[in-house]
Amino acid sequence: MHEIVLAQNLLAAILEESKKHNRKPVAAKISCGALSAVNDEVLCFAFDALAKNTACGGLKLQIEHKVLQARCRSCGEIFGVESAAPKCSNCGGEDFELLDDAPLLLEQIEFGEK
Repeated sequence: MHEIVLAQNLLAAILEESKKHNRKPVAAKISCGALSAVNDEVLCFAFDALAKNTACGGLKLQIEHKVLQARCRSCGEIFGVESAAPKCSNCGGEDFELLDDAPLLLEQIEFGEK
């Protein structure tokens, strides 16, 4: 259940930014790669439980999963990998290299009015 550790780290980062801006956070957006194995429901549940009775209580957490990218060895095109039919979107080639998966990032924090 690495989602609990992720939720703890997200909460700490959001609370730190909240203190810097002296405002209550109301929403946050994170992104992660396709291979990160983040379970949205578990992460949101853990975050909500940890955030209760903090400035982040009631914060809406949005999670975006980034598509795994690959580079075609035939034409050089970078494309999103479809797991059902992994092939180049430009030339249809099936010889490609997988690129690094997107990291988990805290992309945006929305604050309420002062």
